[in-house]
Amino acid sequence: MSFFKKIFSSEKKETLNKGLEKSNTSFFGKLSKAVAGKSKVDDEVLDNLEEVLVSSDVGVNTTLKVIERIEARVAKDKYLGTDELNKILREEIAGLLSETNSGEETDFVIPSDKKPYVLMVVGVNGVGKTTTIGKLAYQFKKQGLKVVLGAADTFRAAAIDQLQVWADRVDVPMVRQDMGSDPASVAFDALQSGVNQNADVIIIDTAGRLHNKVNLMNELTKVKRVMQKVVGDAPHDVLLVLDGSTGQNAFEQAKQFTAATEVTSLAVTKLDGTAKGGVVIGISDQFQIPVKYIGVGEGIEDLQVFNKYEFVDSFFK
Repeated sequence: MSFFKKIFSSEKKETLNKGLEKSNTSFFGKLSKAVAGKSKVDDEVLDNLEEVLVSSDVGVNTTLKVIERIEARVAKDKYLGTDELNKILREEIAGLLSETNSGEETDFVIPSDKKPYVLMVVGVNGVGKTTTIGKLAYQFKKQGLKVVLGAADTFRAAAIDQLQVWADRVDVPMVRQDMGSDPASVAFDALQSGVNQNADVIIIDTAGRLHNKVNLMNELTKVKRVMQKVVGDAPHDVLLVLDGSTGQNAFEQAKQFTAATEVTSLAVTKLDGTAKGGVVIGISDQFQIPVKYIGVGEGIEDLQVFNKYEFVDSFFK
């Protein structure tokens, strides 16, 4: 399909290929065994493919959708060779991702009619939330935008300090209070400071505690309500950060957070250290929330805007 010719810069594509290498190698190792000795796609190949997709963390429900789509192709073309399976998989999974992700973006952009653009970031501790915020601040600043950070994860002193390290590294202002302060108060101050500084983007970090969903829900609702006193339609995006290396546990986190607050986009991190890259496909499909960013390395440039065609091309290359 011609849409696979839409590409990043060669450097970005190389980083993406490298970041998904473990997922790609693992998937194709399993796929080769699934079609070994078979020349055409039959029921046995489809059963084996189902196992491959589930074990690659695509998720059961999404796997069944993919299998149904391939079954429909087999029914139309009575003789479908196993050598065509890779191409068909690429097309059907890109089609599935198209239902949630507009997906051709390659740059870190924000809507021109929202100023300041307020981004609230949620996710449990340890998923790469603070690092993602720091890398986003770097990318937005690189675009010539004025960025302000708000350290509203006041539950842990380490979270505030870590965000400060990123703010200093990227050279953007950060609003903070002492550990234990009211997160909504920090968010309010951050938005006020951002407005006063004529900021283009304000990124608010929030606490990632899931031990009590009701408390989390109440806290995030309060943060939103207080932000709206400064910027009436804030937040413009609620970004949930998930650790791709946790596989099915990332599904559970997505379930918990989407129940606690309205999540409008996803970032999936740590894909370079895992063979569980298929989780991006399953989470996007099951929650019908667009994946906006993916983390494919530790470098400051290794947070990429998610482009579904490039992702599928690298996953199934």
